[in-house]
Amino acid sequence: MVTTNAGLRRLLADSGEARGWVSPRTDLVTALLGVWFGIGLMIDAWAHTNLSAELETFFTPWHAVFYSGFAAVSAWLIWQVLRNVRTGRQGLAAVPMGYLAGLVAIPAFAAFGFADMVWHTVLGIETSIDILFSPSHLGLIVTMLLIITTPLRSAWKAPDVGARPSLGRLLPALVGLAFATTLVSLFLSYGDAMQWGAGSIVEVFSSLDGSDRLATAMVMTNVIILAPVLLLVRRWELPFGSVTLMYTIGVLMPGAQTAFRNMPILLTFVAAGLVSDLLIRWLRPSGKRRGAYWAFAGLSAFVTWSLYIGVASAAAGALPAVPELWTGAPIVAGLVGLALGALFLPNASDDG
Repeated sequence: MVTTNAGLRRLLADSGEARGWVSPRTDLVTALLGVWFGIGLMIDAWAHTNLSAELETFFTPWHAVFYSGFAAVSAWLIWQVLRNVRTGRQGLAAVPMGYLAGLVAIPAFAAFGFADMVWHTVLGIETSIDILFSPSHLGLIVTMLLIITTPLRSAWKAPDVGARPSLGRLLPALVGLAFATTLVSLFLSYGDAMQWGAGSIVEVFSSLDGSDRLATAMVMTNVIILAPVLLLVRRWELPFGSVTLMYTIGVLMPGAQTAFRNMPILLTFVAAGLVSDLLIRWLRPSGKRRGAYWAFAGLSAFVTWSLYIGVASAAAGALPAVPELWTGAPIVAGLVGLALGALFLPNASDDG
């Protein structure tokens, strides 16, 4: 035991070398394994929403997909450290840039997973909104978020990325952040406007009774999907297709929860991502161009929710009966987007 502890201390002692970055291909593998992890959670979310009467145990096929994804991405992250250890690095010097938080999250996720198994065994399986407030689930989601955003942290200051990266180079970071966004939307799904169907949108906005639920959901969803984009736009000049990709991934979680029954609404957000990419090309927002950044934040939100109301009305065959609601809701969204832009970039930065 003494020998083992001494060896462990030698392994953890920092050997002093500057930490390096992994290759873009390594980040891509990390992102793809994170997709496996994320898809497993989506399948589990679908099961909890659509098969709640059949959930009687922790040991389910969808949990198997979810936890095998965790095992795969965790093994990959650990391997990146072991590769450096084999070259003589020790301690933090062996951990690639951007990978430390994900590594720390691995044992924490495993602990929360065990706690979740005990929780379900003792207290049963949640089948309603209580699933979103379970302490073990909240622990799982936070640690999972740290793991799957590893490619984003890796790319953030990688020397080969630059201010104007290609879509291929930025792809791992985009995928990681997009799946992280789906995690947030899952645990705030009681306020997720992407889960509404076209008929329900028109019906609710045709009356003042209950319209506040949809209006609140639109504001929440607006913040959830736009904030990650604004983060990236402040850091990089995003290549065309970035927002479309992120919004396409973003609709997968609400799609899984609704069994894709509201496809016109889900596709609306893919179209909104394309429009946002066009706005980026036109306005060229960046950390140095505050006016363009603010304009993008407001216009992107306004267009997204104008499309939302427009597609819902077209699919339902009628406009909502209360004109103040369907005309004002996109304006509110645009103003919230503008406020987010001002919060993210109160002053133009020197480094962009």
